[in-house]
Amino acid sequence: MSKLIFTAAMAERLERMLEMLTLPTMAAEAVSRFEQAGCGEALAILLELCELEAARRAERRLERRRRGSKLPSAKTFDCFDDERLPSSLVRRLHELRNGEFLDRAVNVLAIGPSASGKTHAACALGHALVQAGRSVLFVPAYQLVEQLLLAKRQLALARALRRLDAYELIVLDDLGSVPHSTEQAEVLFTLVAERYERRSLLITSRFALSGWQRLFGRRVMVTAALDRLVHHSVILEFRVPSHQLELAMTRRADRPAERRPPGEQDHA
Repeated sequence: MSKLIFTAAMAERLERMLEMLTLPTMAAEAVSRFEQAGCGEALAILLELCELEAARRAERRLERRRRGSKLPSAKTFDCFDDERLPSSLVRRLHELRNGEFLDRAVNVLAIGPSASGKTHAACALGHALVQAGRSVLFVPAYQLVEQLLLAKRQLALARALRRLDAYELIVLDDLGSVPHSTEQAEVLFTLVAERYERRSLLITSRFALSGWQRLFGRRVMVTAALDRLVHHSVILEFRVPSHQLELAMTRRADRPAERRPPGEQDHA
């Protein structure tokens, strides 16, 4: 059996690996202690085990982030039909995958009609960011508004906002699906204001920005909210027909013409 050679470069890598595993004493002492005991060759095995432990920890962290994100598991880029979308929009989506916009607390606003693919695109981007080590939360807009409203009534809104602050990106899906009361609009505005220039929001909505007054009620509030959302933002416009409608029309076109029984006549 050939001897395992432990090089100086491997010693440096072992030290870094032990520090990353939060074992600083071992990082400082392992190489010298093993060599003094005449077990220097075992250091190569120790390095291999440390790398295996680091990889397993990374897998567990990724799985925790994935579960915590609440992203629909099926909505990834692997099954995203981007051929229906303009090439400029597809290019912009893939540019966002590097996550650099999160470092600048930039918001992403995905605007388009129902079933245009904006929610799938938002989720796919969320999955890519989770894979890259970012913290993401997916939540329907109405659900988060209700949670914040309940927290406000329980005098716990500040604590609820601090919990949300742990996420670098909140994917707020289908904003405007139901009209908001004044109280609901106020907690939504509070969320927008709290994250302004600190954390990112990705909002999907079937309404153009010009129609967002119905979401926030008072003109002053909608102006203030839009100022904060749009100031640092990327706007993705999904100007495509409903995917479900396209599928339905395709199925109808492919269906063979129905044959009528002999003697049946059209009625006016």
